Amino acid sequence: MPSRESQIGFQNSKSAARVKKHESQQQDLLVAALGMKLSSQKASATLWQPLKLFAYSQLTSLVRRATLKENEQVPKYEKVHNFKVHTFRGPHWCEYCANFMWGLIAQGVKCADCGLNVHKQCSKMVPNDCKPDLKHVKKVYSCDLTTLVKAHNTKRPMVVDMCIREIESRGLSSEGLYRVSGFTDLIEDAKMAFDRDGEKADISVNVYEDINIITGALKLYFRELPIPIITYDAYPKFLESAKAPDPDAQLETLHDALKLLPPAHCETLRYLMAHLKRVTLHEKDNLMSAENLGIVFGPTLMRAPEQDAMAALNDIRYQRLVVEMLIKNEDILF
Repeated sequence: MPSRESQIGFQNSKSAARVKKHESQQQDLLVAALGMKLSSQKASATLWQPLKLFAYSQLTSLVRRATLKENEQVPKYEKVHNFKVHTFRGPHWCEYCANFMWGLIAQGVKCADCGLNVHKQCSKMVPNDCKPDLKHVKKVYSCDLTTLVKAHNTKRPMVVDMCIREIESRGLSSEGLYRVSGFTDLIEDAKMAFDRDGEKADISVNVYEDINIITGALKLYFRELPIPIITYDAYPKFLESAKAPDPDAQLETLHDALKLLPPAHCETLRYLMAHLKRVTLHEKDNLMSAENLGIVFGPTLMRAPEQDAMAALNDIRYQRLVVEMLIKNEDILF
């Protein structure tokens, strides 16, 4: 009967053989995947370890990138009320606590977007459930983005959808798209058309033959937003992503930064980046790369919170990098 030591030795040798066989299979798979051929056992032993390390590093990078594209439930478009001190004519009751509003002037506050009337004290307890009414929201440009989409019951501002549809239907091959400026007077005319007619505004080729008028109107919309697409609260995190040491860290930080945006802002940014990605596919004709578009849209989509002029000037290169990364990694980040 074999001794206990010999049995243990036999089991260890079987285990070692299994490990060696498994590693050999891994090696064969990796070499096949890389399209290489190892001619000798010595070459195999020499190259296997660095190949394994290289493959693991690539796999880790791919996994980290894949985790960024996670399926998260899209939150509802919540909006805080835009309360202003108001003097009511005749008797008025608070729509939150149902008590009478006393006084002759400035009895309470009224939401400028939905018309909700409440005591000043009650306004601090009202939930973020503002439902803007079109009779209160009288313009498109210079209107808060979330207010506009809730008032029109859309996912994105109609200006963005309409301009991008028009640009993609007839302007993707236009040289210097977004870089070349249209006539200011005509851009202002397009702006007034949106403010006056909303989604019924006519921006077709029959009215504005030059596609640069439409790109100018779209850029003007973003510039005139009271809160930029990339909000002041999220701005530092986006800048941090541009300063990260390597591509994976940049993507992870950028992904975290996107979570800080209000849902309407994030959805609008996603739609715009997908459009700009399609613009770069026509770079041979329009000469607009992701880098060139970053230069144009960096300061348009991002505005620094209050700071000195030199610091704001220094931020411009990082703003460009942020937009460039968003365009190039649009399919991963959104």
